[in-house]
Order: sequence, then structure tokens, then C-alpha cells
Amino acid sequence: MQRILHVVGARPNFMKIAPIMREMAKYPDEFEQILVHTGQHYDANMSQVFFDELDMPKPDVNLDVGSGTHAWQTAQIMQQFEPVVLDYKPDWVLVPGDVNSTIACTLVASKLGLKVAHVEAGLRSFDRTMPEEINRLLTDQISDLLLTPSRDADENLLREGIAPENIHFVGNVMIDTLVRLLPKAEVRWPMHRERYNLDRYILVTLHRPSNVDEPETLAEIMAALIEISRQIPVLFPVHPRTRSRISTLNLTHNNNRLVLTDPMGYLDFLALQMHAALLLTDSGGIQEETTYLGIPCLTARPNTERPVTVTHGTNRLVTSQRDELINAVRTALQTLGVKKTAPELWDGMTADRIVHLFRNDSIR
Repeated sequence: MQRILHVVGARPNFMKIAPIMREMAKYPDEFEQILVHTGQHYDANMSQVFFDELDMPKPDVNLDVGSGTHAWQTAQIMQQFEPVVLDYKPDWVLVPGDVNSTIACTLVASKLGLKVAHVEAGLRSFDRTMPEEINRLLTDQISDLLLTPSRDADENLLREGIAPENIHFVGNVMIDTLVRLLPKAEVRWPMHRERYNLDRYILVTLHRPSNVDEPETLAEIMAALIEISRQIPVLFPVHPRTRSRISTLNLTHNNNRLVLTDPMGYLDFLALQMHAALLLTDSGGIQEETTYLGIPCLTARPNTERPVTVTHGTNRLVTSQRDELINAVRTALQTLGVKKTAPELWDGMTADRIVHLFRNDSIR
């Protein structure tokens, strides 16, 4: 019997851990699972709705850390996570992604001599101004098992000196969640289509500080969206903090074709994503989902840690400037209908491969 401690802290983590927990639950004689929620995302729209929609069990431990600076949040998670792992003494700690919870829990487990498996290892943007890039680099250096979503991630790890026997290309576990929930999301589509009077539209999601916290950049983006909405309706679920900035900077508008909504749960957003003509985002996960779905995606960033979405998918990078965004959207809308093939092992079976590894004596 292996005791596996799963860590979740922010929205993308839930989609990565849920399929693994579900697959491990098929082997109750082999795995005892503990779920720790750090509380890095703490309000109901950002957290609880994901547990509900993904059919995840209630966390065994909730650290309730909340928000703060990177240093404060990371330190709080480390301080509160240490007694948890000392109490449970897991055989493995599973950490997904690249958020502060990822590096904080990895550091604690590694210093206590516990084995760490990093889900979604090896991704690189090569931009160290991004906090996530620092988290990725450090987590990979001290993890024992590196579970990669794409071949380029393997190459990154090998180049950084990671032992080949610790690297396992398993595929993209987020696609497992996407595939399982597509039918449930489709059921919600008629409701949203009627509510927002949708036919052909663009869906927007932006959250990175470089886009929403910089007044000049946010002004450029909003100006672009207002202009784009004259051609095609734009639906933009907005975080309350971003909505406040839009209001403070007087970037509001009276155009009913640019609709700002409250944040959405995964199923509601997926229903809208499935039927959108185009996505404008700065989210890593949405770059992946649109690639699988074959929906054109513009990523408002200078780089991406998921280059396979550009080389094998539907994604294109664009700068967060008014004219560039407008031109990129117009170009993308004129080249619709090109269905891309999903990257290797993005097949909805990644959790099966991960659990097979843990059932295999070779990694113990």
C-alpha cells in the first residue's frame, strides 16, 4: 500500500490532480490517497466550484493560506505544510503545475527526505521574469519523478542535467479532464447561448499581472476589445480585481457587444470555449485546451512554456497592443476551419499512464 499525498492550490491544479485521484481510486488495495488544498485560491468561484464540478473529494487538509506576496504566500504554505507531511508520512507527494503551492510543498517534502513527483514537469518559457518559470525550474531540480506533457519538456529537462531515468513522458493530464467533461459542458451551452444571445463570438480570459495590472497595457487591451466588438461580439469573464481596475482607469464602455461577466466555473467556461470562434487569453491551460479542440487561440504574451500549442496546435503569440490585437484577431477570423491534430499522448489517457508508473516497482 502506497500513501500518496496530492497537493492542489490554484484552479489549474484541480484539473491535473482530479484524473489521477480518480484512476488511483480504482486500486484501493494499492493506494491510500490524501488531498491537501493549500488555499492559494480561496474564494468559492476560484476553488470550491472546481471541487464540485470535477467530482473531487473534500480535501483532507485545507491550509487556508489565502493571497499575499510571493514570498509571504510561499513561506506560509511551507510553514503550514510541514506538520501535515510529518503527520501523514506519505510515500509520495504529487505536486502539479507551477504555482507557489508547487514549489513550496516540493521544498518541504524534499528537505524531509520524501519523494516528490512533479506533474507537468519540464515546461519552459525561458523568461525568468515570470514567477511561474522560477517555480518550474526549481521544482524540477529537486523532484524525484518528472512527468512530462510533451517531448520538448523531456528535452528541456535533459539539457538541465536531470537523470533520464527520472523523466517519463506521459502526456497532458489536463486533456483527461477536458475529454471527460465535454459532454457535461455541452449540456450548458443552450443556456449560455440564450443568456448572452450568442452566435459567432470571441471569448477572452486574461489574468496575468503584465496584462491586467499595468494601466497602459490594460488600456491598450480594452481599446482593442471595444474596436473588435464592432466586428464580432466579445465575451470577457473578468476577475473582480481586474473589473475594479477597469473602472478605476475609466476604461468602461457603452458597447453592448463587449460583455464583461463574473468569473465562471470550469464547465460554464468550457461550454463557451467549445463554441467560440476565437479565444484571446494569457492562460497556459487554455492554450492547451484550444489546441485539443481545434479552436483558434491568440495568446497575449511574448512567450509560452507550451510551444507545442504553436508548432502543432492552433495557438499564436501576440503582443498586448491595440493595433496588434485588432490585426491578429481579424487575421485569425479569416483563417477559421483548420482542424489541428492533437499533440502526441494528448488523448485523455494520461492519468492511466501515470498510475501505471506508480504501480510499477521500477520507480519505488
